Amino acid sequence: MLDRAGEIELPPVRRQIKGQRRNDRKKPQAFLIDTSPIEAGLGELGPLEIQQVRRTAEESLFNSLLEQHHYLGYEQPVGEHLKYVVWAGERPLSCLAWSSAPRHLGARDRFIGWDPSARKRHIHLIAYNTRFLILPWVRVPHLASHILGRMARQISADWQHIYGHPIYLLETFVEPSRFRGTCYRAANWIAVGQTTGRGKDDQTHRANRPIKEILVLPLDRNFRRLLAV
Repeated sequence: MLDRAGEIELPPVRRQIKGQRRNDRKKPQAFLIDTSPIEAGLGELGPLEIQQVRRTAEESLFNSLLEQHHYLGYEQPVGEHLKYVVWAGERPLSCLAWSSAPRHLGARDRFIGWDPSARKRHIHLIAYNTRFLILPWVRVPHLASHILGRMARQISADWQHIYGHPIYLLETFVEPSRFRGTCYRAANWIAVGQTTGRGKDDQTHRANRPIKEILVLPLDRNFRRLLAV
């Protein structure tokens, strides 16, 4: 947790302990839910509830929906993280996972104006959107960007409640070969550059995974000052 928050910097893992790897964890239990199509205008859904479900009875439903319907599946987060389910009445529409931000992200750091010292002090004030799922039977125009807009107004207070500090910037990655990031752009997220494709434990300095676009959303107009003090 300290390593992911940027408080310390651990060396690369030299050996894996059996049973400790994420791939060794038991897959989430499948839930049987109503999958009949939801096709409507955004205003026809009625009031939407964005529920933070970590450490609640609905967390297992969240894990199951990601495992069954997100192309990356479910992965247990480490460090600070929150999980959300979006509901229309009694039916889930969407899931969002937020986690601690990656330590080294050159394009993001340049956008903020960070030097290594400022990044180490304030990396915990950024939340990383690791998963965003609209369930496949839900077809509601503008729903995704609406949810992102609502999340931007809610997440900092939730983080403050759980972890005792606010969030000043949101970030995510979009793989251009798969997605255009249209819903993020419609919700005023800003493209600031690309990843190197090397991953956090790279020792070769060569790309070994897809290069992704980095998008960010400041939550405060004074975010650069707040992230620099």
